[in-house]
Amino acid sequence: MPGFVIGVIPFIFPSFQPNFMRIILVILLLIPLFSPAAGLDSSVQQLIVSVAPTWDSSKGTLRLFEKDGNEWKPASGPIPVLFGKNGLVWGRGVLGGEEAGPHKVERDKRAPAGVFAIGKIYTYDAQLPEGAHYPFHQISAADAWVDDPTLPEYNRMVTVDLKNPPPWFAKQRMRLNDFAYRWLVEIRHNADAPVAGGGSAIFFHIRRGVDRPTSGCTTMAEGDLVRLIRWLRAEKHPHYVLLPKDEYMRKWRLWGLPAPGAL
Repeated sequence: MPGFVIGVIPFIFPSFQPNFMRIILVILLLIPLFSPAAGLDSSVQQLIVSVAPTWDSSKGTLRLFEKDGNEWKPASGPIPVLFGKNGLVWGRGVLGGEEAGPHKVERDKRAPAGVFAIGKIYTYDAQLPEGAHYPFHQISAADAWVDDPTLPEYNRMVTVDLKNPPPWFAKQRMRLNDFAYRWLVEIRHNADAPVAGGGSAIFFHIRRGVDRPTSGCTTMAEGDLVRLIRWLRAEKHPHYVLLPKDEYMRKWRLWGLPAPGAL
């Protein structure tokens, strides 16, 4: 369209000078820079929202929201959660991946900030808690989640041949019978497609203690996590929002998030 407009102007107004034409061109090129950034897709009807006091916070509060028409309505009260030991940093998800500033790297012990789709639930159990209806995978002894950036399977779940496992399997296997990993809800950071070294294995899972932060996941009490799992519905395309408070105040309207008063 800019090329069409530029071509038509001198045809209609032949007396226009070249300097004026250059001004018009600059204006047309700048228009996209001031256009509103894309927000949440309209298909997103469930939001998990965590707000941290600052970028360096390892504790925060999580709330659940459902879309009612054009308005986000609370679906839970505040839930205490823990983030990375070193706080937050921009992640690679649906929104936030193009923000200026530091971004998550492997083993930085920071939780990825931004907006992320929710993937599958991974569990030791044969079924989800009663009342839950969401895609899940029962973790087998042959399953691994790869966090080695040098491997082509980085930040993916893979199932190996236990009769001939790869040399890295022992350190990457998922079936650890660790109580904190009974329920793993995938936060799709650095997932489409994974960037080597960009951070891996980001989940909601059970906390190890009320004051014990994580290496990058978001954790909570088991009862709160089970309630979240029962609430999730795949057809509502749930997403996760994690931001420091000041960043949330700057982004909520642009990204179509719940109003700060709801938090």
